Amino acid sequence: MTVRVGDKAPDFTLPSQMGDSVALSEFLGKKNIVLYFYPKDESKGCTKEACTFRDSYDALTNLGAEVLGVSSQSVESHKSFATHYGLPFILLSDVDNKVRELYGVPSTMGILPGRVTYIIDKRGIVRHIFNSQSHPELHVEEAIKILNEIKQEQSDSINA
Repeated sequence: MTVRVGDKAPDFTLPSQMGDSVALSEFLGKKNIVLYFYPKDESKGCTKEACTFRDSYDALTNLGAEVLGVSSQSVESHKSFATHYGLPFILLSDVDNKVRELYGVPSTMGILPGRVTYIIDKRGIVRHIFNSQSHPELHVEEAIKILNEIKQEQSDSINA
């Protein structure tokens, strides 16, 4: 299965870096979701991406979003990574890559787990998909751009 823009985001439950189970459905109706898949904790590009999300976290939450990062590392690895860089958002452990497969996240060159970000609105609809292995910082820029568009749409519908 490959998730596309306009699809209902498939629900899932995964353990977070704190060891609790987190379901995508917990956020529906309450927040927009920035769901980003990344290759590996502590690698150069992934650290850059996570720290850019960290540095923009207030802007993202002010736009009504929650950030969820997903990779195949263990809960312990995620906890260490989050602590090391002061990451304020949730990292989810997809050790068997079931959620990565559920969303159809492609690999790069057939070997490296893909770096893909999904922007999901409060209704659970995928509004935007951004895939870029080599420009991790652009994932945050894309997320902010789309969240601003969603906010504007909501404002326009209230004022209509």
